[in-house]
Amino acid sequence: MTKPVLLLTRRLPDAIEARAAALFDARTNSADDPWFRDGAAIAARAAQARAAAILCAAGDPMDAATIAALPASVRIIATFSVGTDHIDLAAAKARGITVTNTPEVLSFATAECALTLMLMAARRAGEGERIVRARAWGGWAPTQLMGVTVQGKRLGILGMGRIGRELAAMARGLSMEIHYRNTRRLPSALEAGAVFHDSDAGFLGAIDVLSMHIPGGEATRKWLNAERLALMRPGSLVVNTGRGGTVDDAALADALRAGHIRAAGLDVYDGEPRVFEGYLGLENIVLLPHLGSATIETRDAMGHRALDNLEAVLIAGGAPLHPVG
Repeated sequence: MTKPVLLLTRRLPDAIEARAAALFDARTNSADDPWFRDGAAIAARAAQARAAAILCAAGDPMDAATIAALPASVRIIATFSVGTDHIDLAAAKARGITVTNTPEVLSFATAECALTLMLMAARRAGEGERIVRARAWGGWAPTQLMGVTVQGKRLGILGMGRIGRELAAMARGLSMEIHYRNTRRLPSALEAGAVFHDSDAGFLGAIDVLSMHIPGGEATRKWLNAERLALMRPGSLVVNTGRGGTVDDAALADALRAGHIRAAGLDVYDGEPRVFEGYLGLENIVLLPHLGSATIETRDAMGHRALDNLEAVLIAGGAPLHPVG
């Protein structure tokens, strides 16, 4: 029996590429050649291969133009991510193309990354590491790089979904008080004692640390703007491991320069891999290259989840396990 053709846009973990090759006629990009950045190139390769499926990743431009150019042979797009901002879901639906993602397997790892950024920002770890690497450290001093402790601070979680709840559990171990802002209140069992806020002003004015976990898109674009930053307590911390477009970069940089926001930690950026130039000269910001799910265990789990969806549709002839839209 002829195997369905699967186009992989990115290099994936070895175990995932091996399983893809076993299940499908896999056309890989193991060198991570940058054609994945060009929607027309993705569509052209899919057409050349007569692909039945595309396994793409976050940031691949699966917009309306790309989807319109895909050959009729494409039945399913599986994304190696939870987020689907890079896929035009309406265009896929109009073409009858199924879209799947990889939920539930990366929550803990992303929460770990948020916690890492929070601690690095609070304790000025980025500054300290740069001093040591520059051979500029003169030894211990009583007033050197004094940060703040997170013990007893109020952590505000914007978007108390799976990742937010994992972070809350970690933060309780650091004696932090948990507050959250959601479109609706969680059941008490999921709240686990966290304080719900039904307004931005009440939420932002009550917390010492803001950790952002909201989806992207026009509804949340530049949610953290100058007006909302002004509502935060002087000396607060900001962490974003959700979507880069939810932060007004110029406003956050201004607040950091002014000292109204003590420090920030970012793992995601608007227009990745581009990073807002105003951040690069600031010492009080930690910048990571989108490492939220970057553990061996998590990336393997994401890949297997994507392949599970592809196998269910193309080989078993059934419904996808994790459909989107």
